[in-house]
Amino acid sequence: MTPQLQQAIKMLQLSSMELEQEIQNVLETNPLLERTETSEAELPETEITAEKLDNNESLSETIPEELSTDSEWEDTYDTEWKVSNGDGESASDYIEKLHSNAEGLTEHLLWQIDLSNLSVIDKGIAHLIVDYIDDTGLLTESPEAILEALESDLLIELDDVMAVLRFVQHLDPIGVGAKDLGQGLWLQFDYHFPDHPLRKKAKLLLDKNLDLLSKRDYKSIKKEIRLNSDQLDSLIELLKVLNPYPASAFADNNVDYIKPDVYVRKVKGSWVVSHNAETLPEICINQGYADMLSDSSIDDAASDYIKNNLQQARWFIKSLENRNSTILNVAHAIVERQMAFLQYGDEAMKPMVLKDLADQLDLHESTISRVTTRKFLHTPRGIFEFKYFFSSHINTEAGGECSATAIRAMIKKIITAENPRKPYSDNKLTNLLNEQGINVARRTVAKYREALLIPSSHDRKALS
Repeated sequence: MTPQLQQAIKMLQLSSMELEQEIQNVLETNPLLERTETSEAELPETEITAEKLDNNESLSETIPEELSTDSEWEDTYDTEWKVSNGDGESASDYIEKLHSNAEGLTEHLLWQIDLSNLSVIDKGIAHLIVDYIDDTGLLTESPEAILEALESDLLIELDDVMAVLRFVQHLDPIGVGAKDLGQGLWLQFDYHFPDHPLRKKAKLLLDKNLDLLSKRDYKSIKKEIRLNSDQLDSLIELLKVLNPYPASAFADNNVDYIKPDVYVRKVKGSWVVSHNAETLPEICINQGYADMLSDSSIDDAASDYIKNNLQQARWFIKSLENRNSTILNVAHAIVERQMAFLQYGDEAMKPMVLKDLADQLDLHESTISRVTTRKFLHTPRGIFEFKYFFSSHINTEAGGECSATAIRAMIKKIITAENPRKPYSDNKLTNLLNEQGINVARRTVAKYREALLIPSSHDRKALS
């Protein structure tokens, strides 16, 4: 994995606030970079129309490179702005809820598991594994203990637990669910450098000689693993890109402020997707320093210093451009699939999982996960984290699929309209949904109702 790719991956998972801090740090350490201002009018916009999408044109065909408008917002905006997130909450209430209930490591892992193609049994195993992952990302129980906890309820073997454990260990962030620091680092190494010639040596070092590395006893390492000095230097450089604490990004669950990364609005019948200018601080090469390379009077040390910083500056700008384009591409794909939600609300939400966008955009599922974490979409229905638009599916009688988000919205709508003196039981809610062609089990209805923080029928009647 090249340094450019390492930097691109790092920047891709940063929130807009973290990105601003990262840029500030780079500007302070690299004199070849400087900040420029870009007005919102200069940012490209992309248009997605219902007509084009109905014709099943590809995303690249439906999105022009640039879309400029010289009219005012009030003159072209087709839809009245609603300060709501779709559940009847004001925008300020929704932001406050996001502030107080930021996602932790457990929620992040369960979200990926629930959107995966695992079987019901494997998802049950995965859920229990996540329960045994602590805040540092390490697994606190052995696979044998997990099997013992499950085998009374499920007809499974140790191989089943191990297979699901390997799946969990390769969720984002890579390396969670490891038994110790060495295994966590090895999982990351194997993921990022699967074909590296030093792969076997790295495994020996991380599995059995990590204590020597912590002591910087390089002489013993070379002897134990049979490395020459050049190989050891190369291996240490590779290890530097690994994160010994992959769960650290979820340690602080407080979100101080939300800046939407992307705006979605309807203009003249078409959905227009554009970056938020405030989250795109422009930086460029300081041409004054760059021109010094052509000055024959500077010494070799100064020339090397400028060359190194110039290369790093170019990599950083390229990584920033890659981050911006990837976020916008994912936003395009979300809007393409969820146009009905933008038009009609939660009940029109379509089922969508990470693999859907990964296949469409030719990206890895872990990349989609990074892009959708702590990135926000500003829509006429409110501000939503990208993750909000993902949900599993339930089969319908007509042979189609309905998203879990849509079903929750339907349950809420039915309960809102019920007679408070005779509230619907979960069985009744199940029957009403079945009458609408939604094949859903009673326990699923109960789970969705509880997720909506709606009391049981008995408690709702007591409250009325």
